[in-house]
Amino acid sequence: MRIAQVAPLTESVPPQGYGGTERVVSYLTEELVKLGHSVTLYASGDSVTSAELRACSQRALRLDPGIADPVRIYHESHERMMRRVKAEAAEFDFIHFHIGWHEFPYFIASTTPCVSTMHGRLDVPNFQKRLAQYRGFPLISISDDQRRPVPDANWVATIYHGQPDTLTVPGAAERGYLAFLGRISPEKRPDLAIQIAQKAGWPIRIAAKVDPVDKVYFETMIRPLLSLPGVEYIGEVGEADKMRFLAGAHALLFPIDWPEPFGLVMIEAMACGTPVIAFRRGSVPEVIENGVTGFVVATVDEAVQAVSRIGLLNRQTLRSVFRRRFSVMRMAADHVRVYESLIARQLARTEGYQTTDLVP
Repeated sequence: MRIAQVAPLTESVPPQGYGGTERVVSYLTEELVKLGHSVTLYASGDSVTSAELRACSQRALRLDPGIADPVRIYHESHERMMRRVKAEAAEFDFIHFHIGWHEFPYFIASTTPCVSTMHGRLDVPNFQKRLAQYRGFPLISISDDQRRPVPDANWVATIYHGQPDTLTVPGAAERGYLAFLGRISPEKRPDLAIQIAQKAGWPIRIAAKVDPVDKVYFETMIRPLLSLPGVEYIGEVGEADKMRFLAGAHALLFPIDWPEPFGLVMIEAMACGTPVIAFRRGSVPEVIENGVTGFVVATVDEAVQAVSRIGLLNRQTLRSVFRRRFSVMRMAADHVRVYESLIARQLARTEGYQTTDLVP
């Protein structure tokens, strides 16, 4: 199959540091190539891939120091990319978008079958209006909970993220700290992670980036907490360091305060055999099997109690669950099934008959 993967230009594919969407696009692209498909990746020019790379910006936009107006440049760059993909669409059997909405007006009537994976939160009024305007556009959700704000959209599948097992660092000996990994932002609640660790009597290491929009929050709410005993701020980490960081942790704390669409860090921890203690928000109950791969809690006190129960969990079981539910092979196979079904649906429209047994 000739497949185009269209990634955001904010980060490279894979990202040099934090960047869940671009990391998943990289995993999927590389696995599709391994399966024998002809894959073209539209992404930033500093991306690294075994697919054919068609660069749509010189480098990841977040890392370009020459950008004075990020919002305008982001919009213009993605509009240019959409025009290029549109001009080259006939080269492909299928186009898979990971942008969010720029593709809708360009491809709502595309003769080349396509789909968009929604990687972000959907409880945003402006975004809901766009989805309503282009209601027929085929969409993939990354959790069932993600769909709740827009249940009537044209959902063709929920496909959980997956990652290569080769990224894991099993059997880490330290396990001497609690971990927080991700972004320093109000919805991720690093302050609650610190509070949980303090109450549980465990040191905590925080590996996280600070986006410009969250700098005030970091300086006013988080930086004062970094001087507390047992709190260590590491900053943003790359792929290899991230997995070692997770593998050495007693548990990952995930005290989110927003409708998390998926939460890639949860399966990254599982891949290392590291349990997750997560608040019951968004996708968490779908990803974490309570009492098996971690604990799903509702309050700080419940999270503190869960820290003391981590020893009840079997780390090899965590690894087995990861391989069964969140492998890159499973993720790629799920996507191929969707591609084939939407190609069949397009063929049915073209030939003037109806098919059955398509994606529900």
